[in-house]
Amino acid sequence: MNKVRVLIANNQTAVKIPSGIRLLIRRCCHAVLIYENFSQDAEISVSFVDNEEIRSLNAQYRERDMVTDVLSFPLGENGKYDVNQETGACMLGDVVISMERAVEQAEEFGHSLQREIGFLTVHSVFHLLGYDHELSGLAALQMREREEQVLSELGLSRTA
Repeated sequence: MNKVRVLIANNQTAVKIPSGIRLLIRRCCHAVLIYENFSQDAEISVSFVDNEEIRSLNAQYRERDMVTDVLSFPLGENGKYDVNQETGACMLGDVVISMERAVEQAEEFGHSLQREIGFLTVHSVFHLLGYDHELSGLAALQMREREEQVLSELGLSRTA
C-alpha cells in the first residue's frame, strides 16, 4: 500500500468529536483503497459540518435543498485524478459529513456513532473512486456489498 494522506477538519460546533473518530476515518480510507487495489499515493479531505452547512452545500451542488448525511466531491474521473504537484499523490476528492445527521442516524438505526461515521466514510470513498449507487439498482447493490465487506473487515459490521 502506498501513502494515503487524510486531511480532517472540524468545521462545526454542534457535536463534540469523540476520541478515536479521526483514526477511524483514516482506517476507513485506507481499507477502501486496499480493497480496491488502489496502487498510487492518495490524498482525501474529510470535513465535519453541521446540518445547516451540509444543507447549503447540497442545495448549491446537487440542487437538493435538504439536509443529508454526507456529500462526496470527487476530483477524478474514469480513474484519472488531479495530482498534488508537491507530493505526487492523487487527490481523490473531498468528503463532507454532517455530524448532527450522523448522530441522528446512529440513534435511528440503533448502532454506534463509530459504525455510522465508518459507513459514511467508506460510502464516500467509494464515490471518490467512481462508484455511483444512483445509476441503477444493481449498481447500488454492488456498492452496498463492497461497503459492507470493508466495514466487516474493520470490525464495523451492521451490529457494531
